[in-house]
Amino acid sequence: MTKAQGASLAASGGRLARFAPGLPALLHYRPADLPHDLIAGLSVAAVALPVGVAYAQLAGLDPVTGLYASLLPLVAYALFGTSKQLIVGPDAATCTLLAASVVPLAGGDPGLYLALTLALTLLTGVYLIGASFLRLGALADFLSKPILVGYLNGISLSIMAGQLGKLFGFTVDAQGILPKLVEVVNGIEQTHWPTLAVGLGSFAVLLLMRRLLPRLPAALVVLVLAGFAAWFWGLDDLGVAVIGAVPAGLPALGWPSIPLHLLDEIAAAAAGLALISFSSTMLTARAFAAKNRYEIQVDKEMAALGAANIAAGLTQSFAIAGADSRTAMNDSAGGRTRAVGLVAAGTIALVLLFLTEPLRFLPIAALGAVLIVASLSLLNLKTLLELLRVDRLEFALALLATFGVIWVGALKAILVVVTLALARFIYLSARPRVEVLGGVAGLAGLHSIDRHPGAKTEPGLVLLRLNAPLVFFNAAHFKQQALAALATAGPDLRWLVLDAVPITGVDYTGYTELADLAEILRQRGAELVLAGRMAEVEQLCRASGIDERRVFSRSFPSLRAAVKAYRRQHAVESPAVSPG
Repeated sequence: MTKAQGASLAASGGRLARFAPGLPALLHYRPADLPHDLIAGLSVAAVALPVGVAYAQLAGLDPVTGLYASLLPLVAYALFGTSKQLIVGPDAATCTLLAASVVPLAGGDPGLYLALTLALTLLTGVYLIGASFLRLGALADFLSKPILVGYLNGISLSIMAGQLGKLFGFTVDAQGILPKLVEVVNGIEQTHWPTLAVGLGSFAVLLLMRRLLPRLPAALVVLVLAGFAAWFWGLDDLGVAVIGAVPAGLPALGWPSIPLHLLDEIAAAAAGLALISFSSTMLTARAFAAKNRYEIQVDKEMAALGAANIAAGLTQSFAIAGADSRTAMNDSAGGRTRAVGLVAAGTIALVLLFLTEPLRFLPIAALGAVLIVASLSLLNLKTLLELLRVDRLEFALALLATFGVIWVGALKAILVVVTLALARFIYLSARPRVEVLGGVAGLAGLHSIDRHPGAKTEPGLVLLRLNAPLVFFNAAHFKQQALAALATAGPDLRWLVLDAVPITGVDYTGYTELADLAEILRQRGAELVLAGRMAEVEQLCRASGIDERRVFSRSFPSLRAAVKAYRRQHAVESPAVSPG
């Protein structure tokens, strides 16, 4: 091969990697990784099989659609994703959101329900891919972890409430967590005791296996045992509901057809679903990437999740996200590459081709128990307790997100969490920290006197730091804090030195507030002095036609230089401030 051919091949490989990051890794697969990936893939499939069936029930669809969700979507993610370990598939939060979106629109029509589900899934994928081209992967950081944790806690409670009727063996028609609980309590006399026995027995075995045999796929074992018991003792003849016949074979490719007047509502629901599914996916992907010391590319992850959702919608399935339980199984089983997802998909395909008959005996109550235990993984009380200790405002935001799900439902609660995120962002931006700096014994440099009670300031000198750009939504707050610092300094104030290093930008409103502050200082016989970013400030003033001298009487390259100049000018003999 010539050098030119080699360079051309390398360029082609680079373009291929930009489009499909996983493909080069699969094309250069190392045989030494195969035994590890086979074991991990089989382990992931063992978890994905029962979870897929259970989550399909949660989404209000036939059980087989949950298995379809772990076929082509896994292949799509293996090609387009950047995480070496993430497994995509049915997810409790997305299934809950999907059902909340589609149930009011379908009007009890199963065919329309499926068509709306497929359309919602496809639109979710389209939104994610479009957002990746716009480089909106940073949206994953928009919903802060406390808000997302609170939302998922609400989803967890919603799932638990929704499965109680299946455990007790009667239908619960109410919508919302509290109405469902009320209906369950009022209908407790309708309890079907054989169904309750199956549900509680499944629940007990799940919890015991997670404690005593954590490496085994507890959900698979429980569903196999429950299905065998239903077949052996004929529990369906006793009134225990089972899922019934499951069609064998692989899914057919298809495009949904829905009434055009429902498209707007589906499109709005898809936007919320895309935001929540991507945010929760990135929590999982980043956690395992940090644990195993590699990087993921957020925008490409968004595109990969979008491609996986489109694959799900085209194969008669429903919206998916990153699956934390299956990703954890992949990690604990020693999976090394993205080929784990391909092995898991192949295993599930074999089950669909040859082993669907035993699925018909699975009791609905056992699936309800699996969903309740799975929902416990979304319930994050540990983080809530940490927030209570560290930051009570963030704790309150998490609780508000949870109560949003409880009071208005999973779908409308997306508006609640987005509003909370916006309010938090505006608060942090509009009220940035404005610090008065001083010297601290034993510490080099200058530090906030609020955070270091022993800090000392120089008589007649105030060192002020704004940790944000000075723009229209925080300029008034900055001047208010600066005036408070002037009042504390007293009549002997000579210089107020503004540390410009953390100030990444100043707009016209910020400039006018600085000019007003400078005028107030001149009336008191003091000066406003600039430290740092001299070149940037001069360039801004020239470009804007602003007279810099109207604001800053003098400027220095750093706080240290400003402090030294102040001492020389005012003959300070025993300085209190040591700038380091």
